[in-house]
Amino acid sequence: MKPNSFCLNRSAAVTRRDALRSLSAGFGYLAFQSLAAAATSPLASKQPHFAPKAKRVIFLCMRGGPSHLDTFDYKPRLIADAGKPSRQAGSQLMPSLWEFKQRGQSGLWISEAFPNVAQHADDLCLLRGMTCDQPSHAQAFVQMHTGVSQFVRPSLGAWTLYGLGSENQNLPGYITINPPSANGGSQNYGSAFLPAAYQGTKFQISDSSQRNRMIDIKRRGEVNNDGLAHLRNEHLTDAQQRRQIDFINALNREKLAHDTHAPLIEGAIESHELAFRMQDAVPGVMDLSKESPQTLALYGINEDPTDGFGRQCLLARRFVEAGVRFIELGHGSWDQHANIQTALGQNCAQTDKPIAGLLADLKQRDLLKDTLVIWGGEFGRTSYSPDANGRDHNHKGYTLWMAGGGVKGGFSHGETDEHGYEAITGKVHIHDWHATVLHLLGFDHEKLTYRFGGRNMRLTDLYGSVVKQIVS
Repeated sequence: MKPNSFCLNRSAAVTRRDALRSLSAGFGYLAFQSLAAAATSPLASKQPHFAPKAKRVIFLCMRGGPSHLDTFDYKPRLIADAGKPSRQAGSQLMPSLWEFKQRGQSGLWISEAFPNVAQHADDLCLLRGMTCDQPSHAQAFVQMHTGVSQFVRPSLGAWTLYGLGSENQNLPGYITINPPSANGGSQNYGSAFLPAAYQGTKFQISDSSQRNRMIDIKRRGEVNNDGLAHLRNEHLTDAQQRRQIDFINALNREKLAHDTHAPLIEGAIESHELAFRMQDAVPGVMDLSKESPQTLALYGINEDPTDGFGRQCLLARRFVEAGVRFIELGHGSWDQHANIQTALGQNCAQTDKPIAGLLADLKQRDLLKDTLVIWGGEFGRTSYSPDANGRDHNHKGYTLWMAGGGVKGGFSHGETDEHGYEAITGKVHIHDWHATVLHLLGFDHEKLTYRFGGRNMRLTDLYGSVVKQIVS
């Protein structure tokens, strides 16, 4: 017998956890653990600071910088001055190649590039004075998602999930569909210093040419051709997989017991558990076969060129119904330095009908009123062109629109100068936009903080003002 085998000390005392673990074959401990997990789950639903206007967000992210001058920012003076020298040496002013008309009872000016979205003019809130800090894609794209471009920070979706928690413990609270691998990559949907449970889950949605391979859950699992999410290989039963995950999580929890702070381990435990639950929940939500032919047609599904983005938009509605807090849909590139008439026209043709279908579907299901739908890219385009064939980057003034979720419909806020070069009134910086989105979700952006690096961090850093003029 070893000399110290009977040495008793405080650490060797029988605790309540030890007793529960040993009594009745450990069933008491299992019950205790499940209660503790339910009480401390980082994804548990939470209350915001005040009554929210919106309960969830759908962000239609148009990567590459869509031209505001050809879509939602009408500039008659630019038409009159077409071909004249611009403020950029060697370039000439270039009017829109699409006709603008006043739409709806509100009379918002929207171009013929978005004829279907234009039918929802009275639901749109146009922010025509948007600005950001960088005219470079990568920096502006990351700033749009995280508030800064110089440092790794949590994304808007991660902050949303951190503040609200999830309404469905069997699905990710934050889903990003078809995000780009460039321009910051996973940083755009990451959680940075927030617990890993708040980062986005990446889905890859195929168009009609690859329909059988429907989703690809990159972070929490794998996907077979049947479109189902799997952590296991085909030789494991559900019970065997459950035992496998329990064993892995037991090892992780043992390490957690010795570490004062281990967010990566906590995130791994939550990810394993969520992935296991997702295997039952995801296929049902992703199954579009239950939708009526009329609904599929509304989104342009099984049609060219709208099938791919139409599937994203319909899945966004289904995720909203299932309780997902933040859904981002990716489309692009809208980086039209040349061949803008064809390239931008194709982008609009791919997205116009699906977006209009999403707005109509949400509205008829009484979901638009508390779902904040956002459309926009990292910046806009210039009013000039070297060869009258394309537009360069413009971060000094561009348009982003929102609908539902507590914003004024049929409303335009801010404006750019007569040629659409820079914002002159109603300027909305990215920090202001983030503050406003959080406000609509029921948060004071100055109080939604997380302690890191010795200070209380927030999405808007030390800046940002709520654009109260657009709140209904």
